[in-house]
Parts: sequence; C-alpha cells; structure tokens
Amino acid sequence: MTPTDTFTPAAGRFALGLYDPIVSLTRERLWRSLVAMHVAPRPDDVIVDVGCGTGSLAVLLGRAEPRATVIGVDPDPAVLRLARRKAAAAGAAPDFRTGMGDAVADLVGDGTADTVVSSLVLHQCPLPAKQAILAAMHRTLRPGGKLVIADFGRQRTAAMRLAFRIVQFADGKEDTQPNADGILPRLIAEAGFEGVRETETVATVTGSLSLYTARRAA
Repeated sequence: MTPTDTFTPAAGRFALGLYDPIVSLTRERLWRSLVAMHVAPRPDDVIVDVGCGTGSLAVLLGRAEPRATVIGVDPDPAVLRLARRKAAAAGAAPDFRTGMGDAVADLVGDGTADTVVSSLVLHQCPLPAKQAILAAMHRTLRPGGKLVIADFGRQRTAAMRLAFRIVQFADGKEDTQPNADGILPRLIAEAGFEGVRETETVATVTGSLSLYTARRAA
C-alpha cells in the first residue's frame, strides 16, 4: 500500500495462513471492539476500511449496523478471497475492492465516506506511503467525516519496546520505527485532519497498540 504498485503482505514475513492467529495475539477482540465503538456506525453510513486484510473489522462493522455500507479496500487478492469467505460465513456483506491505500479516493470517490478506518496498516509502510495513504483517506471523507485508526503507536515502556521487536522482525525496522517513536499523530494532522487524539492504548505481547481519531474539517 504505497505510492508504487508494491505492498507489504499481511503479517509481513509470516505466511498468509497464519495472519489471523498472529493478529489474535494483539488482543484483537478488545481493540476491534474499541474501534467499532469509536466508529459508532449508523444506518446509511458509508464506512471505508483501508487495508482491510482478511476482513475481520469490515465484517464486525457490517454486523454492528447492517444498514451501513461497508467497503473494504486491500491490494492483495489473496487476503480478499479470505475476507469474502469470512464475510459469507458471518452473514455479512461488505463490498471488498482491490486497490492500493493511496488510491482509495479514486476507488470509492472523493468526499463520499462518513468514516474511514484502518487497522495494522501504516506501521508496515515506508514514510512516504504513510503520508500518501493518510492524504487519500482525507480525500475520501466527506466534510466533517471521521477517521479511526488502530495501529502500533509510541512504545512508551521498555517492556513494550522489547515486545515490539517481534513486529519489527516481521515488517522491518525502517518502516516500523517511526510508529514506535510516536509519529502518527503528527502525520495525521499534516494530512489535513483536525482534532487528532490518541483515544486508547492497548498493551499486547507484540507492543502497544494505539487508537487515533480525527475529523476532516466541516
């Protein structure tokens, strides 16, 4: 999910089939529930999940409000096949589309989304890609629309920095270290968002996850 046509596969160097079990180590049910709480989907909302991976969050949001339109975007056809099977088994119907994160506004339409979400994507992207994806998210939101991101943020303790080495082994230190240093709030603000807040932190065996919320100016 970069300005080029390359991307880091789900779970980095780990096999795709292990992605969901690996993510479960991050206290997934807790932080996905927190994301859903901050999204607070409403009937007729358009919610776009950027880097939706195997579809867990898109399915959760679709089940939380079946009358909302949930669109999942990911560049990897293999994970989207898994996402579609997962959605069918859950009785949910997100609209999964193949595309890069920096092209989400072109895939969905400028100013069309009420909420844009993303989870565990930006930490594995090079800095220019982080910036390009956030800019595309901003374009995708309608004025006043909401951004909710769950990703590895500042690793504030020695224990969390040590745990985060697992992520850095999988996804590489160069791309992940800016997240560990706490860069995301600044990048979100630089992309044009207002009211940037780190609303939650969740300690996991792979480091500290943060939830960030912000809005496109009305």
